[in-house]
Amino acid sequence: MGRAFEYRKAAKLKRWGQMSRLFPKLGRMITIAAKEGGSPDPEMNAKLRTAIANAKAQNMPKENIEAAIKRAFEKNAADIKEIAYEAKGPHGTLMYIECATDNPTRTVANVKATLVRNGGELLTSGSLDFMFSRKAVFEFDKCDDIDLEELELDLIDYGLEEIEEDKIPQENGKDKEIIRVYGDYKDFGSLSKALEERGIEVSKAQLQRIPNTPLELNEEQMDDVTTLVDKLEEDDDVQVVYTNLA
Repeated sequence: MGRAFEYRKAAKLKRWGQMSRLFPKLGRMITIAAKEGGSPDPEMNAKLRTAIANAKAQNMPKENIEAAIKRAFEKNAADIKEIAYEAKGPHGTLMYIECATDNPTRTVANVKATLVRNGGELLTSGSLDFMFSRKAVFEFDKCDDIDLEELELDLIDYGLEEIEEDKIPQENGKDKEIIRVYGDYKDFGSLSKALEERGIEVSKAQLQRIPNTPLELNEEQMDDVTTLVDKLEEDDDVQVVYTNLA
């Protein structure tokens, strides 16, 4: 989605964490993972294990994680579903809006209203099928005992497409060095297992939507898009918004 956008995103996520806004979203993903995987034990449920790792990376308290797992198996648990909406934003931006909701009627109405108020519009399902590629993306801290060339050769057999180094801004003003691994979304499981078997502690593991033709905007236009994304992600049902920004 572009480095400038990602840096703003990182700063916003930290604010979310401080305001306990991010935790309900992470909790929903843990609940969905526990229910879909059929087990509250992360050792027996790979999807749950990944959701917990993502939550821990955002400093979600242990009791919140345990409560989210418990909710999945309560007798009167809400039926939470994952739904993705496609949209057009300001200045030619395209968006995938991924949600987790127990009331799709409410969610689509809220998403549509937010788009309209901020220069966007909802598109029909399937409109962006050829504009984005779905990728398995893993992040972990860079350390001296990881040989990138060796790891790259090692992971090719498990679906690796690309490996890169990057820096993530921190609250203390310093950047944290990380390694990011990309593969086709169908290889999420095999790549996850391969990293785990090599003792690599993944801080983030996601299925992301990567734009096939990234769009470049100026600073003023970027502000308009960031405002819309912020408004969308203020909705508790919206998990994440992907754009085609460069």
